[in-house]
Amino acid sequence: MKFIIESHDKFTDARTGKIQTGHGEIQTPIFMPVGTLGTVKAIHQRDLIEDIKAEIIIGNTYHLYLRPGVDILEKAGGIHEFINWHKPILTDSGGFQVFSLADNRKLTEEGAVFRSHIDGSKHLFTPENVVDIQRSIGADIIMAFDECTPYPCNYKYAKSSMELTHKWLKRGINRFNNTDHKYEHRQAFYPIVQGSVYKDLREESAEFISSLDQHGNAIGGLSVGEPIEEMYAMLNIVNGILPKEKPRYLMGVGTPANILEGIALGVDMFDCVMPTRNGRNGMLFTSEGIINIKNEKWKNDFTSIDTNGKSYVDQYYSKAYLRHLFVAKEYLAVQIASIHNLNFYLWLVKKAQNHIKNGDFLEWKNKMVKKLILRI
Repeated sequence: MKFIIESHDKFTDARTGKIQTGHGEIQTPIFMPVGTLGTVKAIHQRDLIEDIKAEIIIGNTYHLYLRPGVDILEKAGGIHEFINWHKPILTDSGGFQVFSLADNRKLTEEGAVFRSHIDGSKHLFTPENVVDIQRSIGADIIMAFDECTPYPCNYKYAKSSMELTHKWLKRGINRFNNTDHKYEHRQAFYPIVQGSVYKDLREESAEFISSLDQHGNAIGGLSVGEPIEEMYAMLNIVNGILPKEKPRYLMGVGTPANILEGIALGVDMFDCVMPTRNGRNGMLFTSEGIINIKNEKWKNDFTSIDTNGKSYVDQYYSKAYLRHLFVAKEYLAVQIASIHNLNFYLWLVKKAQNHIKNGDFLEWKNKMVKKLILRI
């Protein structure tokens, strides 16, 4: 994997670049649709490519390990062949999913013992076998196994958790360096900065991870309930330490406004389930603010979903029609809303790229954030 920085903003830490992988280039800053089980919910690969123009999607190690399982993925020739997606893929390590199973898992220095949310069967994730599983899945970018701390948590717990993540990381890197890719493309490995909302822990974690000189670096354990100001403060600290020549990935974030503020703080890669999950519940993100399409006010509104939208769903379907589909509980409602939201997120980062290159990113960002947080 190779990362090339192409331009910098004059007034913020925003930059544009490209990540070169075995399955093509990714223009940054980028938003990555979440395809947990090898599918972005309710979206055809055709729509991801032709309309949404996604450049990379995300799969999840925990979920793919349980279903369909590594044996099937290996027989298929890896995740790209299995889902017929021949652009880049990133896989999360499953650390967040294990974290979410707090009542059904046990952490030790060896790894995490957990019970499947599907059938209750018992499993063990270690830093080593998580690398092995991701080798079998075959994603272009794979993540280190970490513990995602909850919010709030006390300093002692956050420090202990960070130290465990660092111990696991060294073992994961060793396994990665002593194994090879299983398919025709090489894989990149990203460590994850932890430390909750404690400045000294985030500094220590960022410095430790920077010293390991991996392909890229991720920032985890944010957007888990902490005040937004604390998330931005931690980002500012961490990105001031992580090497500028490596891509920075903020995991699980977030709203359109979060993404623009993250870009200003030097983040290159984002993912979040919000555009599809919220879309399935009738929440639409637009260039003028947030719409609850189920509201009565849209019943007689025959204008397009977003007047600035470039997606075919914005051109073909009105707010009134989409509201009707939701009220009638038609499956098409979920598909239209999900396509719209993903298209909007990709449109937003593409606009950010253009404004960074043109030198007016800060002014544009400040105007956009004010609109993006409105509920209309």
